[in-house]
Formats: sequence, structure tokens, C-alpha cells
Amino acid sequence: MLRRTFISIAMAVGVSGAALAEPAKVMVPAGAGGGYDTTTRLALGMLDKAGLFKDGAVFTNKPGAGGTLGLGEFIRTSKGQDNALMGMGVILLGSIMATKGSLPITDTTPVARLTFEYNGLAVPTNSPFKTVKDLTDALKANPGAVSFGGGSAGGVDHIIAGMIARSAGVAPARINYIAYGGGAEAVTQLAGGKIAVLVSGASELKGLADAGRVRIIAVTSPERLAEVEAPTLKEAGVDVAMGNWRGIVGAPGMSAAAQQNWVERLERMTAQAEWKAELAKSGLQSAFLGGSKFGAFIAEENARIRPILEELGVAK
Repeated sequence: MLRRTFISIAMAVGVSGAALAEPAKVMVPAGAGGGYDTTTRLALGMLDKAGLFKDGAVFTNKPGAGGTLGLGEFIRTSKGQDNALMGMGVILLGSIMATKGSLPITDTTPVARLTFEYNGLAVPTNSPFKTVKDLTDALKANPGAVSFGGGSAGGVDHIIAGMIARSAGVAPARINYIAYGGGAEAVTQLAGGKIAVLVSGASELKGLADAGRVRIIAVTSPERLAEVEAPTLKEAGVDVAMGNWRGIVGAPGMSAAAQQNWVERLERMTAQAEWKAELAKSGLQSAFLGGSKFGAFIAEENARIRPILEELGVAK
């Protein structure tokens, strides 16, 4: 998902202890400063600050292939390690499906879902699309003429665009979707009329709307968001509700005792007001779901997004 780096990273970087027993080895399957990176560093930093895990953490960033390169290295090199963790989220699930030969997320040990954010749909301030109906009518008339912009192919933004098309009776594979590597570029292209609709994090789009740079015509939450003045897609008759979540998994073969320890630590950490306050600065919600419940949630998400990725022609 396109969004600005969210959190004062300083408090989450360089987690250390005077005498390290067994530091956590944390794989981040993306570059420094992105969503997975800031989420995992914040979480380990909060654990240290709260005294819940003070043995330190060593982070490895390995971007590439939508996160599947880092996932593959993590699975191959961390088997049976009780302090090996990896940041991940729904975007990685899509990347796994889109990348031939990727190892499955089911090879890891589910630990905890941590954060959640809904998306929004933004258009240029002079766009003829005033409502979602205007958008879906245009899609029905000429799908290729309505260009969507967002994050990586197969990611949440792409999936949402495909779901909107399918709800309008248009084959998802017919949509014109342009993936961008950064939010600034996408906003520039939107303002310049190079794309018709930008799909991104609702909180990021709110800042742009408040500055008069875009108009938000809908959000992807099941109910209206208090901080964003826009209807939901469901209100407009488009039965789509989806958002971006991030979490942490453990090594293949992590012991049940270690898994439970990490689940309990993170559950206690995410209940703290300081954690929620840090997330609120960027419009994120604390969304803890631990252990087997998180594993079941991942399975449900895989089942939900695979059909649309197949229709988009992304899933391998």
C-alpha cells in the first residue's frame, strides 16, 4: 500500500540490552522505512521499553519480489529457532500468489496480527467522478479508460480495484491498473490527470484531501470512518470491505512454548496506551490477533484474495 512512513522510528531502532541472552532475529522482507520495517521495529522497541523482552533484536532487511525473497531466506535459515521472527502482512500473501516458486506462508509459525488500516479512493479535484456510481458507470462503459493507480501488482490496492470492477459486472482483468513504487509519484500522476483514481491508505489520503490536493469519494471500511468525510463503498452499492494489515510470524518449527511466549508478550504490548497512541498518529488501528487465531485469519485471507488475483491474472 502506498503510504508515508508512519511512526517515530527512533524509539524502535537499535533495540538492545547490556547483556544479551538471545536476541530476536527479525527478518523484514522489504526495504528500510517501509510498513513492515516500521511496524516490526516499533513492536520490538515497545517490548523492550515495557520490559516484556529485553534481550535485544537484530534486524535484516531483504527486499525483492514483493517480499518473497525475504520470506524464502527466513524459511530456509531459521528452522527451529525460537527467537526468529518476520514482519509480514496481506501484501505478502498476494506476492506469494503472484510469484512463481515462492515458499508458502504456512511454512512459518503464526504469532500475531498487529495493525490494520482501511483504504480510500481519491480522484483529482476536477474529476468528473463525484460519486462511486460515476466511477462504476464509467467502468461499465469503457473499463480501459478508467485508470487506477496504487501499490504493487497483486497488493491490497490492486485487489480493491479488481473487486470494484467485479462488483460493477466488469471482468477484473480488463481494468487499467498502474502500480507505483511510492506515494509521491502516484499523487503527482493523479494531480496531473495521468490516472483517474488512486487507491491508498485512508489516513494518507485524508491529509492530501485536507490540503485540497485530492477528493476522497469512498473508503473501504464496513462503516464510515470518523476521521474521513467520505461514504463507504458498501453505501454506494459496491459490496467491498477490505484493508491493509500487518503482523509477525515465527520460524518454521518454532516450539509451542516459544510461540505462546511471543503471543503473550505482544498481546500485553498492544494493550498499552503508548502503542495505540503511536499508531493513531498515522491513522492505524491496533488489531491484535494471536497464535492459532492469527493462523486461521491468514487462511481466510488467502481464500478470499486468491480468486480475485486469479481473475486479475496475477496469481501463478
